[in-house]
Amino acid sequence: MKSGKTPKEAAPKALKAKKESPKLKAAPAKPKLKPAPAKPKLAAAPAKPQLNAAAEDAAFERRLARHYDELKWLYCELYNGDLEAFDYCVIMLRRAWADRKAELRAQDAAREADPNWYRRRDLLGMMLYTNAFAGDLNGVQQKLPYLQECGVNYLHLMPLLQSPKGRSDGGYAVADFRTVQPELGTMDDLEALADACRAQGMSLCLDFVMNHTSEDHEWAKKARAGEPGYRERYFFYDNWDIPNEFEKTVPQVFPTTAPGSFTWLEDCRQVVMTNFYPYQWDLNYANPVVFNDMTENLLYLTNRGIDIIRLDAVPYIWKELGTSCRNLPQVHTLVRMMRMVCEIVCPSVLLLGEVVMEPAKVAPYFGTTEKPECHMLYNVTTMATTWHTLATADVSLLRHQMDTVCALPRDFLFLNYLRCHDDIGWGLDYPWLNARFGTDEVAHKKYLNDWFTGKWPGSPSRGELYNDDPRLGDARLCGTTASLCGVETAEQRQDPFLMERAIACDLMLHAWMLVQSGIPVLYSGDEVGQLNDYTYHDDPDKAADSRYIHRGDFLWDLAELRKDPDTRQGKQFAGLRRLEQLRAAEPAFDAQATVWTFDTGSDHVLGIGRWYNGHKLIAFFNFSAEFVHVSSWEKGPYEELMYGGHREDLNDVELYPYGFAWFLHTEEI
Repeated sequence: MKSGKTPKEAAPKALKAKKESPKLKAAPAKPKLKPAPAKPKLAAAPAKPQLNAAAEDAAFERRLARHYDELKWLYCELYNGDLEAFDYCVIMLRRAWADRKAELRAQDAAREADPNWYRRRDLLGMMLYTNAFAGDLNGVQQKLPYLQECGVNYLHLMPLLQSPKGRSDGGYAVADFRTVQPELGTMDDLEALADACRAQGMSLCLDFVMNHTSEDHEWAKKARAGEPGYRERYFFYDNWDIPNEFEKTVPQVFPTTAPGSFTWLEDCRQVVMTNFYPYQWDLNYANPVVFNDMTENLLYLTNRGIDIIRLDAVPYIWKELGTSCRNLPQVHTLVRMMRMVCEIVCPSVLLLGEVVMEPAKVAPYFGTTEKPECHMLYNVTTMATTWHTLATADVSLLRHQMDTVCALPRDFLFLNYLRCHDDIGWGLDYPWLNARFGTDEVAHKKYLNDWFTGKWPGSPSRGELYNDDPRLGDARLCGTTASLCGVETAEQRQDPFLMERAIACDLMLHAWMLVQSGIPVLYSGDEVGQLNDYTYHDDPDKAADSRYIHRGDFLWDLAELRKDPDTRQGKQFAGLRRLEQLRAAEPAFDAQATVWTFDTGSDHVLGIGRWYNGHKLIAFFNFSAEFVHVSSWEKGPYEELMYGGHREDLNDVELYPYGFAWFLHTEEI
């Protein structure tokens, strides 16, 4: 787009017509769902090996020996040959292994025997806040039957470790890595929940905030007091000379709410690095003591039964003057070392990297086949591009994005999601949009934010902005999936026609998420279409952070309506569960499937193909509020999985507004 145009003028030409509410045909009769498929017969998990203590210790020694030379080489290269620190690290690994209980050692052996256990197509994740969902950890344990009803077998608990009230950044300013926030329970409660999840075949994920600690952490307090050996764990300076040099090349994370990357501490007359917020002090991983002690904290959590460690803000963990302090080579060395540490002490544990960048920059965090790093990464850009596509009703960028993802090795495993605890940042491929449509980045971001906050004429979406930066014309978006899809507006207007369209939009987006390769992850409440929670405006501890609009308490009374098929909650819950069951049953959704996009004949409709071992799926997704006719050259016959119906070919398929279709080839290929 050319600068200086209004947002409407700036929208790509092919997209402008969509913004005026089209005159639609009468709403189609609600499609009748096919009967739910039988629960798939998955391969039985290997029997847990019965090992005695000597055999278990021998297995540990074999794992240590397998990684010892590489671990020592990388450690000494990073820490200038500090053998004393390396020897301490190895002793620490032995100590962590000795503390690992029998049940976890048995799980280690079982998962080592089945290394692809986490690539099964029946895996379904959910992320939730403990207090919002069930009050405390014991409450979550009592609600495990509900999570099983949802089909969840991967549970991500949002940050719950000790952090100071009012200075926690949603729990990401950790004051003690070995203590649970008192109102949520104790570490024993967390371990009991992990045990209960394991008994139900459910893996438990927890954030590991590795880039920084709270200023209330014991290390930070001792550093502030000038105790020897502790300021070296952070980045302390006597004056602003070096910090000012850093500021020349380090991008600001939160330029409006927390500008700059350093904070002046008046009491000790020092400057400390704080890339995120002033109360979050960046750790100095150039100090081997930091690596050793943080790794021991990580292993402490895995020994409590945490199966998946989410490495928070991992690209930031190595700082070097004269650079952006992002994605530096030493980061990959550190992550590779952490991967080896886990494979030595707790090989059933997975590392999930939080890397909020486009696929080309994300992919290196998988490492290589010979030297892997993270087991899984977030598919961040596809999530953001999905919402862009909904606002523009043009699938061009999303198809381009998927072509990039599909070209990556199939061993790369992504977590796919529509919403999470965080905001939606518009990190789109603007060079491609500019080359294709002449898109102006600032004007386009304003258009997207106007659309999803309901300011754009005709938009049914309802959300709020986060970190609005008038200087750059940039802001991030907050809101629940249902509210962004128009369910909130339809409910307020008591408009059944608008409600059916909003539910269709919500279900189509989930169907799109589920057709992608990887692990689909729901945000708690999305399964029943929970709406924005505006009560945070009245809480002084939350009012300044609009992300709390989608972090509200889970509404159990409304969730009970999921059992009533005549309610919107019932429709949304049943529709989503059916999609999840279809995905688990059909081999075409296997993580090793070949995936491709194709031209559907409409800019509004994305076409996706999947093939695995003779099973072929052809899927259409209509991102517009219009009836659309589309086609695929793929030969039939086909059976539509969600609503039923047989077709000899896929010529002239009609999709209703925000409709989708999953067509399965029904003859041997």
